[in-house]
Amino acid sequence: RAESEMDLILPGYTHLQRAQPVRWSHWLLCYAWQFKRDIERLEAIHKRVNMMPLGVGALSGHPFGIDRQALAKDLKFDEIIQNSLDAVGDRDFIIEYLFASSMIMVHFSRMSEDLILYSSTEFGFVKLADAYSTGSSLMPQKKNPDALELLRGKSGRTIGQAVGLITTVKGTPSTYNKDLQEDKEPLFDAADTLKACSQIANGVLSTLTPNKDKMLAALDLPMLATDLSDYLVRKGIPFREAHHVAGSVVKLAEDRGCKLDQLSGDDLRTVHPDFGDDAASSGTGGMWDYEAAVERRQTDGGTSRAAVSKQIDLLKAWLQQ
Repeated sequence: RAESEMDLILPGYTHLQRAQPVRWSHWLLCYAWQFKRDIERLEAIHKRVNMMPLGVGALSGHPFGIDRQALAKDLKFDEIIQNSLDAVGDRDFIIEYLFASSMIMVHFSRMSEDLILYSSTEFGFVKLADAYSTGSSLMPQKKNPDALELLRGKSGRTIGQAVGLITTVKGTPSTYNKDLQEDKEPLFDAADTLKACSQIANGVLSTLTPNKDKMLAALDLPMLATDLSDYLVRKGIPFREAHHVAGSVVKLAEDRGCKLDQLSGDDLRTVHPDFGDDAASSGTGGMWDYEAAVERRQTDGGTSRAAVSKQIDLLKAWLQQ
């Protein structure tokens, strides 16, 4: 989707307020990178959790000379747990999995919250497929993002399981205690929840429809005020001063009751003499062109077409590994 929907531009938000324009693809990739970290975290955990506890008896070791290394090799473990006391009391492998699952669910939750907002009437940036929405039991005009709300809600369940087991384990002395039998339920439930939620998240993302017109309509010129600051910085003005000047330009437009792109070069020069007429350009590629604004963010990790394409290439290469 990020590759095929590169042309779509929408507001980027900080503090849930319009900040700067970004590509829709850039938003999608924001979560792609988070999910990449999630997968890498699971892969890193695997070596630590794939340790064999067998052959240590109740707590002190085995009296019959079992070759634990050979047994671990036969059973496809990477290594044995080297201390018998640790082996019978260790639940790190479950806690680490629960933490990794919780992080994945946190990312699902944040993505869901974005899409719940974006699919609302107030935003209207995306339309969710009927398969992942439900109508209201009372109000026939409503289309509720139930699948996303459940993804968001399930994150608390998985986080709670991680915290619950950590709390259980932290109160036990070394080696085995009956408290540790409480490890199974959160582990199995977290695995089942993560599997189901992964399928739902994939379904929502693959079937939603972005609304280009709504995205464009939500863009407003004050979002490009930082570009005015950048313009002056390129002319050698310190950013602190340039930031103040850009704010003064916004105030000038507000005082005149006009839009920023209706200010002329002469108007801008009443605020600062280093503004050229090009700073007032509203044509293609000009100061007040949203496409040009995102294209100015060319650095790695930015929202320009080239930077987003590079992100896509990097993720594709990673998936091929």
